[in-house]
Amino acid sequence: MSAARKKHNTEDYLRMYKQMVRIRAFEDKANQLYLSAKMPGLTHMYSGQEAVAVGICEALTDEDRITSTHRGHGHCVAKGANFREMFCELLGKEEGYCRGKGGSMHIADQANGNLGANAIVGGSMGIATGAALSAKRLGKDFVTVCFFGDGATAQGLWYEVMNMAALWKLPVIYACENNGYSEYTKTDEIAAGSLVKRAEAFGIEAFQVDGQDVLAVNELTSRLAGRCRKGEGPFFIELDTYRYHGHHVGDINRDYYRTKEEEAEWKDIRDPITNFGKSLIDQKMFTAEELVAIDNDIAADAEAAVDYALKAPYPDGSEVDMHVFAGVDHALDYLRGAR
Repeated sequence: MSAARKKHNTEDYLRMYKQMVRIRAFEDKANQLYLSAKMPGLTHMYSGQEAVAVGICEALTDEDRITSTHRGHGHCVAKGANFREMFCELLGKEEGYCRGKGGSMHIADQANGNLGANAIVGGSMGIATGAALSAKRLGKDFVTVCFFGDGATAQGLWYEVMNMAALWKLPVIYACENNGYSEYTKTDEIAAGSLVKRAEAFGIEAFQVDGQDVLAVNELTSRLAGRCRKGEGPFFIELDTYRYHGHHVGDINRDYYRTKEEEAEWKDIRDPITNFGKSLIDQKMFTAEELVAIDNDIAADAEAAVDYALKAPYPDGSEVDMHVFAGVDHALDYLRGAR
């Protein structure tokens, strides 16, 4: 991105650094919970993509909405979620954000504008566009960001909602996290042509940015969110990034679809946290010792949250249909009234 750097104060830099470290710490603990057979089901690690979630969510207000994906822990943390409630949710506990019913791939935190993760690839695209439509119809000022991966660009729903969003000039930003792989297949083997040009075909302004550079992501998103509030949306961003782990926690041997040398290069040279931390040290905003202390404090917070969640109670069995569907009597009353 060639735009001039947005000016941030020290507090902004510190918050972005902390949020990226919090995501990495959460994922490290989530991975340990799976490997130790303490967490039910699978989870999909976000490690390596932290600059995308933080760069975008730091440009949003508390009222702004996001929709997430099956690889959504990073989005949830970046939008303001707490460790304790998140780990409780992963472990199926009553104090989780969805009272233990959502788990890793369906976690939602609507108090912070997170409308929810979605295990269906591209499944939240309609939800995000609907949220943006409601903002426009109700005269609200909030913006919606729809996170999805490169693999989701194969879903027809994306093209349907982009068409509607462009026609109605909705305040929505479609944020495609291109981490290079659609499950176990390279992106360039499943996506013909340019993803940016696909959005441009609908008359949508589209951008490409280094998803490992938290400031570049934040600057672009801040500008586009501001334009959305002026009625100039929608927009599309392709964020070039990389997932350090496999497609899911069980995808350990990845030699058949990508090399260890490739993984090492991204971790050693393009790690978003390490590089941002180095820039803060180089600018003499923080010392290396201060950043290490921050890292340790966050790791301790994550450890304490896991300990709490492991001991927390499960929801009562009577909650099995809570928040799942309307009662039969309610439905019958509705049908009778409709006649």
